[in-house]
Amino acid sequence: VKGTNTALRASARKLLVILEVVVSFECEGRSETPRSSVVNGKQQIPVLQTNNGPSLTGLTTIAAHLVKQANKEYLLGSTAEEKAIVQQWLEYRVTRVDGHSSKDDIRALLKDLNSYLEDKVYLTGYNFTLADILLYYGLHRFIVDLTVQEKEKYLNVSRWFCHIQHYPGIRQHLSSVVFIKNRLYTNSH
Repeated sequence: VKGTNTALRASARKLLVILEVVVSFECEGRSETPRSSVVNGKQQIPVLQTNNGPSLTGLTTIAAHLVKQANKEYLLGSTAEEKAIVQQWLEYRVTRVDGHSSKDDIRALLKDLNSYLEDKVYLTGYNFTLADILLYYGLHRFIVDLTVQEKEKYLNVSRWFCHIQHYPGIRQHLSSVVFIKNRLYTNSH
């Protein structure tokens, strides 16, 4: 079992490095070259030029392609329902998370996500998927700036986020977000 765990972690790290390439639009020495295009003067959309086919456009399309190329299709969901949920959250990442930066948008997004995660470990329930990875990367810039009180307000999001950032190989270059689990002061004397 220990050898299997080590092998799974090693292959997960390799896949996450590939996914990080998609997220950061960087690729050195690979046969497929990501680049970004500008639409309406502001939003960057990743484009992956493959050697033996047409260009692939869009974060979720490229990520799903790379997952399949790495033979990690379980990250796309194992049942029809789970696959649909993964697709739903990938779309959510692009439509609701990317490009939204007003405090009110973020509060509404975190409130909805907090309710959704109330009875779930991962976005699909009990299985770690590509949706968790890409939503983690998309939310990091907002979560890192939350106060301790805000993190407590969105307790389910904080629990999920903390869990994902500690998943082997996920955080990569991103800063670790601190979540205080024990109160420093209590009302009792």
